[in-house]
Amino acid sequence: MRDFRDAKLMAKTLRQALADRNISLTHSETLEIVARQFGLEQWNILSAKIDAAGSGRAAIGIEPPMPIFRIFSVEKAMEFYCGFLGFTLDWEHRFGENFPLYCQVSREGMALHLSEHSGDASPGAKVFVRVANVRAYHAELIGKDYRYMKPGVEEAPWGLEMTVIDPFSNRIVFCEQK
Repeated sequence: MRDFRDAKLMAKTLRQALADRNISLTHSETLEIVARQFGLEQWNILSAKIDAAGSGRAAIGIEPPMPIFRIFSVEKAMEFYCGFLGFTLDWEHRFGENFPLYCQVSREGMALHLSEHSGDASPGAKVFVRVANVRAYHAELIGKDYRYMKPGVEEAPWGLEMTVIDPFSNRIVFCEQK
């Protein structure tokens, strides 16, 4: 789907479509029409928005990191992440039968990779995750009465935090920031 960054191509397409109907407009005139279609007064304003959008992201396209947590028991990991935390198992990979598991679990906008491979990660890692309503998530978890984890909510200078620790000593800090 096209957006405002495609304005020049849209103007060119419009100009060609009009020319096919024997309506002659200059490239500048079609740029002005496209700018108005985006609710802007003139092309110069849209052009500035396009430049600003282009400078906001480099060609490299760095995205948020994907945490990898070391696990030692698939059964315990699934009980904790899917059963207790409410994540979904997205996919799993093994190089063959009786090989270590590598998988992804996710919930809403958060995803984690879990690995039984010894070289992928060290147990005891920590991840900081922003959430909109930490008290609601806390209530959900406490309601499950999971015997191995009874997290609390703590006030930090930057917001409310709830830390959970998986069976392999990996920690996730869910934080509702102020």
